Amino acid sequence: MFVLSLKTSCKERVSSSLKTQNRVLNISLSIHSCTKCVAGSTYGILQFFSSTIVGSWSDVVGRRDSLLTCLLISAFGYSLLGTSTSIALFVLARIPVGLFKHSLSICRALLSDLVSESERPLVMGHYNAASSVGFILGPVVGGYLTEHEGGFYMSAFTCASIFVLNAGLVWMLPWDETLIQCRETNSSNNPRNCCHDNHCNKSAQNGSHANRKHTLTGETGARKRLQWRQVSPLRPVWRQLTSVGTRIRVVFSSDMWDLFLVRLLMGVAIMLYYSNFSLAMEERFSLKPKTTGYLISYSSLLGALAGFLVGPVTQLYRRNMAALLLHSTILTCSLIFLYAAAPSVWQVLLTSTFFAISTTIGRTCITDLELQKGGVQASGTLIGAGQSVTAVGRVLAPLLSGLAQEFSPCGPPSLGVVLALAAVALLLVRIPKWDGAGTSKAAGLEKTRKSE
Repeated sequence: MFVLSLKTSCKERVSSSLKTQNRVLNISLSIHSCTKCVAGSTYGILQFFSSTIVGSWSDVVGRRDSLLTCLLISAFGYSLLGTSTSIALFVLARIPVGLFKHSLSICRALLSDLVSESERPLVMGHYNAASSVGFILGPVVGGYLTEHEGGFYMSAFTCASIFVLNAGLVWMLPWDETLIQCRETNSSNNPRNCCHDNHCNKSAQNGSHANRKHTLTGETGARKRLQWRQVSPLRPVWRQLTSVGTRIRVVFSSDMWDLFLVRLLMGVAIMLYYSNFSLAMEERFSLKPKTTGYLISYSSLLGALAGFLVGPVTQLYRRNMAALLLHSTILTCSLIFLYAAAPSVWQVLLTSTFFAISTTIGRTCITDLELQKGGVQASGTLIGAGQSVTAVGRVLAPLLSGLAQEFSPCGPPSLGVVLALAAVALLLVRIPKWDGAGTSKAAGLEKTRKSE
């Protein structure tokens, strides 16, 4: 009896110890999940609010100074992330990165300053292709580094080093020669893209217009015209914030809600397409995760290469970006529907092929249309506002995907079809009004040049 009671007592102690260990493990996993969620939410929320502000600030102080600031502060954020030893420091390190990691948006605005309107889709397509290659190689390099001891910290310091290297390249760029040559080329190729007065000069240090009149037209019952004046980054902060607020107010009070709404609808639709892709492939076609990974890599690589098709396609459409956006949106909507109803993996492969191409062209088209309607002089504000709208889509897409997933594995893409159809309907209604607005805007600019 004594031996049996001793065995029973030992079993109870072992069982109690195992339960305690499981509780500790569950608590650790919960803390890890909460930390990851808080860090991700902090970054996403800061990106949403800061995209438009930093983009507008680049219009105010110039591309060079804003780009250097964003690169150096992002490098500091990743360095802080690499030295973080607590949850609080880990979350704190995401704040500077969330606020100032907008180098891609500022580079897009800089490219729109440097090239003529006819060359902009081609250059933007090549830039998006280069960015996509970076997004493909980044996880590969990061995964390789994290396999080693201290890999997370090594990855963080590698990111910081790359940002510092980019800042050095920006600092050494020959801004004087590049911008003067760009001005002469744009003036000879497209006179309508010249400055409104004959005494316009580009800033040698900031890569933006100085002492020139910038026009941004907004149809809210009356045409608004504002003279943008560049503010030095050494001027008082309140003056910079006043200029930034003025730009943001004019952009959001302009008649561009339709473009931003199309961007939101299509962004959420595309995210719904990818949201449960791996799970849907496993449930619908019994694909292994490895095969699904190959399919996703194939689609990503094709999307990067599709950036080089933007130029030839826009030439084929004779630079009718509105028609190209409408057709790419219709094609994207059809491909999401075909994916949702696909009876075999081969149809999924076919839809993924054309889906990567149509989404790449659509993103370039909507950015170009935003710059056409808002004016390239406010390109930083416009591109930043577009990124803020996309950030809203990143918040909404997981929620909608979770709700749709409850009904069917095909629920998220089916909901994406509905949103894409809404975008198509909006484009059909608004495109005729865009043509009229563009004509009136061109006439207004011509009248302004004559009066000057």
